[in-house]
Amino acid sequence: MATESKARNESLSGLTEGEAKEFHKIFMSSFIIFVAIAVFAHILAWIWRPWLQGDGAAQASVILDGAQQTLATILPVLA
Repeated sequence: MATESKARNESLSGLTEGEAKEFHKIFMSSFIIFVAIAVFAHILAWIWRPWLQGDGAAQASVILDGAQQTLATILPVLA
């Protein structure tokens, strides 16, 4: 069996170079299609219900307040 696989000139993955290139081509095509669908879905979700609403400064202050509350909760436990 081992000599048979060496005769086919296989790599560590068990695929020949042609098979590996074919797999890579299919994998990349599938990945690009998946990413395109995900981007499209995120755009539709953003149009339906924007994630960051309101004034940018007000949103930043809400995020900072949340971070301060989280740190105030975690730091005494770590000390």
